[in-house]
Amino acid sequence: MSALVLPLASLTSTVQDLVVHHGVLAVFAVMAVDAVLPVGGELTMLLAGALAAGALGGGGRDGLPEYLMLSAAGTLGYLTGSLAGWWVGRRGGRELVERHGRWLHLGPERFARAEAWFDRHGRMAVFLGRLTPLVRSFISIPAGVLDFPLRPYVALTTAASAIWCLAFAGAGWALGSNWDQVHHAFRYADIAAVVAVLVAAALLLRAQRRRPVAERP
Repeated sequence: MSALVLPLASLTSTVQDLVVHHGVLAVFAVMAVDAVLPVGGELTMLLAGALAAGALGGGGRDGLPEYLMLSAAGTLGYLTGSLAGWWVGRRGGRELVERHGRWLHLGPERFARAEAWFDRHGRMAVFLGRLTPLVRSFISIPAGVLDFPLRPYVALTTAASAIWCLAFAGAGWALGSNWDQVHHAFRYADIAAVVAVLVAAALLLRAQRRRPVAERP
C-alpha cells in the first residue's frame, strides 16, 4: 500500500503544479488527454475551481471570470481530445482496437462493453457516457470505430463536457480555502480507487478460471 502512496500523491501534486503555474493551458491540455485516457480530469477541474476562488494564488475579487474561463478551457480541451479520439477510431476501425487496443487501454473486453453501451443507449450514449465515471474516458475511440455521426457527437460531447466541467470547477470554487484538506485526502481516494480496480480484476480472473473450459471465449 505504501508503494502506491508516493506515486499517487506525486501525481496529485504534479497536476496541481501544472494548473497553478499554467492555468488555462494546463486545464485544456489535461482535459484533452483525459477525453481518451483517464489522467485525472476530476482533480484538474476541482483544482481549476480552487484556483478561481483564489485558494491557490489565482482568482480575482470574486473569481467568476476565472471560473468561467477555466471551465471553458476544460470543455474545449475535452472536446478537442474527443474529436481526436473519434478521428483515430474512424480511421483505424476495428483493426486499430485489435492491434493496439492494449496500448490505448481499450482491449477487446473493454471495447465490447463500450459497444454494448452504444447499443443500449443509442444517440444518448455519448452524452450519458461523458457524465459517467470510468466510462467517460473510453467513449471517444469506440464512437469513431462504430461510425457515430460527427455532428451529434460534437453536440452531445460539448453539452455533457460543459455540464461536467462547470460542476467540478464549481465544487472546487466552493471549497475555496478548504482545498488543502481535500488535496491531502485525494491520495487516499486515489489509493482506494486503485485497490478497487485490483480487487475487481482479481474477482473477474477468479470467475474466469472457474468457468468450464467449453464456456470460455
